[in-house]
Amino acid sequence: MIVEAAGRLFFAPGSVRVSMDDLARELGMSKKTIYRHFPDKRSLLAAVLDRQFAAVERTLTAAAQDAQGQPFGVRVQRFLLAAGSELGRIGAAQLAAGRGDAMLRQYVEQRVDTVVYRRLDELFRDGHRQGLLPAPPELLSEITRGALERLLTSQLPRELDRTAADLLRATVDTVLYGAIRPAHSGHPGTGDEQLEAVIPTARDEEVGP
Repeated sequence: MIVEAAGRLFFAPGSVRVSMDDLARELGMSKKTIYRHFPDKRSLLAAVLDRQFAAVERTLTAAAQDAQGQPFGVRVQRFLLAAGSELGRIGAAQLAAGRGDAMLRQYVEQRVDTVVYRRLDELFRDGHRQGLLPAPPELLSEITRGALERLLTSQLPRELDRTAADLLRATVDTVLYGAIRPAHSGHPGTGDEQLEAVIPTARDEEVGP
């Protein structure tokens, strides 16, 4: 009950610093009672973040399971849309960028790396092993990480009247399929046949004149 109430306060839209007094009032109990469960605010925040990231992990696992058997591009899109939505929901980018103390910021960064980026790295490595991504998977991971973190803190989604997840999907489309499409391609989908048509494979590059 304490962790749930603290999460509502700490992650409420527009919330600033939430004190233990604020939490005690929200729960209708004394601070002494709260301190019996959590020795300090930092330990309570860590428990709240554990709860938040457990929810993020469940969402990403469900997204990956739903996309099983789908073309590679669809798998990447669904994973990143889920990741962008969930990280935006909990304000992970803002937390990692400066909200809270240094130890908690480092904790958030580690949790984002474990829950999101390691899964993303493996997804790109899998695509590379299948011959779908001739570019180094490490490069694609780095580009996508930067786009995700930037879009979650940027004013661009608001200016374009789009969510960060929407713009992340457009970014991934550009990275995977290329910014310039062949004139004969029409409006491409997200299947692997479009991926292979736009990005040359290693076999294509080996063909001589």
